[in-house]
Amino acid sequence: MFTFGGTKKTGTATGADDGLVRDVTTQSFVKDVIEESKTQPVLVDFWAAWCGPCKQLTPVLEKVVRAAKGKVKLAKMNIDEHPAVAGQMGIQSIPTVIAFVDGRPLDGFMGAQSEAQVVAFIERITKGSIGGGTKELLEAADAALVGGDPVAAAEAFAAVLGEEPENPHALAGLARCHLELGDIDKAKQTLALVPQAKANDPAVAAARAAIEIAEQAASLGDLAGLEGALAANPADHQARFDLALALNARGRRAEALNHLLEIVRRDRAWNEDGARKQLVTFFEAWGPADPHTIEGRRRLSSILFA
Repeated sequence: MFTFGGTKKTGTATGADDGLVRDVTTQSFVKDVIEESKTQPVLVDFWAAWCGPCKQLTPVLEKVVRAAKGKVKLAKMNIDEHPAVAGQMGIQSIPTVIAFVDGRPLDGFMGAQSEAQVVAFIERITKGSIGGGTKELLEAADAALVGGDPVAAAEAFAAVLGEEPENPHALAGLARCHLELGDIDKAKQTLALVPQAKANDPAVAAARAAIEIAEQAASLGDLAGLEGALAANPADHQARFDLALALNARGRRAEALNHLLEIVRRDRAWNEDGARKQLVTFFEAWGPADPHTIEGRRRLSSILFA
């Protein structure tokens, strides 16, 4: 059981006056955290003004907590001004976030986290009950994946699957996380879990295309060899095609796009329209909103219909 002393300030709401985010003190901790957590989970953010990672994490916490619309609250405790609680809980580094449920600490994490990780944490604490949870969690997971953090994205997709094991978007997203982490076999196994009735979901189609591209690229040689072959013979469409696959596998989408478009421009019929078909696969894997997809479709149309 906690004992408290210190100043006699009371907790005050911060930001929008919605009561979801509050500054708490040693004196107000029992009321604003212990008692409040008997109604809904309360996250306690232990922070300090000098802490750089705290400044990164707190806005993320506030955003996600407010998006949960009352299913969880955030209590921010400055440990320099109010060290007693942190000391009694044995907190030695910040930022540290502890979730209180039913008057007791239940779970927590240390260090700055991505939005997807915070959403997944809250989903776990609330057992998937946050308002609009699945949609919000999928959006955060997608953002983490696009932002180059497949581990955080995988955690968020897994949180969705904990509640909806057959969610096609989450299964496809998790497959792409495995792909980003270099495990093609696990990506294929995960995508195979998608029910047949949902096999044509756009996210599933995109993941399937991404796996196909990764398998193609895995059989290619290194970039230097492909670039050398093309330099020796710019009319070698196969070398240009293979180079496009290798470049895409390394995230160099613009260059991959240029090479495939060049094949289409030089010889539309090459390899039974192979360059155009590969472009379509790229567009499907990249997604319709990707700027390379938008630019590629525009340029392809200008070549085909000139």
